[in-house]
Amino acid sequence: MRKSILVGVCLAALLPAAVQAQNVEGRVGKLESEMRAVQRKVFPGGAGQMLQPEVRAPQSEQGPGPGSPATSALADVNQRVTSLEQQMTSLTEQIEQNQNRTRQLQDAFDNYRRSNDARLKTLETGPAPIATGAGAGGPIESDDQSSGPSRPTTRPEAASKPGAATPTKVSVEKPSTGDPAEDEYMYGYRLWAAKQYPQAEAQLKKVVAEYPKSKRASYAQNLLGRSYLDEGKPSLASMAFYDNYKKMPEGERAPDSLLYLGQALTKLNKPADACKVYDELNDVYGAKMASAMKGQVAAGRSAAKCK
Repeated sequence: MRKSILVGVCLAALLPAAVQAQNVEGRVGKLESEMRAVQRKVFPGGAGQMLQPEVRAPQSEQGPGPGSPATSALADVNQRVTSLEQQMTSLTEQIEQNQNRTRQLQDAFDNYRRSNDARLKTLETGPAPIATGAGAGGPIESDDQSSGPSRPTTRPEAASKPGAATPTKVSVEKPSTGDPAEDEYMYGYRLWAAKQYPQAEAQLKKVVAEYPKSKRASYAQNLLGRSYLDEGKPSLASMAFYDNYKKMPEGERAPDSLLYLGQALTKLNKPADACKVYDELNDVYGAKMASAMKGQVAAGRSAAKCK
């Protein structure tokens, strides 16, 4: 009878420790699950960047004696909890910083868009300035030469008066390779190269609308912005460039659009916004940029007097 009472007293003494261990283990499991969810958000796709807890429970060579409370095991679990909480705090800060940077760029451009609505309407309805050449100062879409010549195939038409100062009007031929998206884009490219900007802009908008899944959609949206720049419409150009980056950030011409967006904002006397765009370009695409583009970014930052 005495032994039964003693066993009952021991079990009663050990029960709170067992319950505490169970509760702490539950916390650990919940934290580990939450941390994995946060890591997937910070490192989408994995790529071997999943973080592991920094604290491990030490391997004990000799377990606790019979009837001893598992105080060392509880201490180890508490260390794991502390480590997981610290890592979750660090990962959460990374997410918040990335979201804040994107939100600042979005807010800056939204403010610019609202402040220029009236000017955009004037530019859209008023007479277009006479183009004097490439306004963006950047390279021609040189890799488009793989699908056609770097200059448009044209057929001169006689001017109304021989020797008149009016430029010779040209007829741009539409390619026919059997690839509709490629042909439509190259036709828009040839119109742009022939400086027939309104026709080029209508054609490039058509490419984006009809072939949004084609790689040429990113090219067409970027070239649309360049056409506006060459036509002397930096406000419309900036919107075209921003839409390309926002809607097709993985497109091949998304980095180019950020570069030209910085140039367009500089022309609009928005140097602070231009500097934010160049920062975004370096942060998102810096590792992928060719040396030529890095030089253009440096020149753009200098023109905008970025710090």
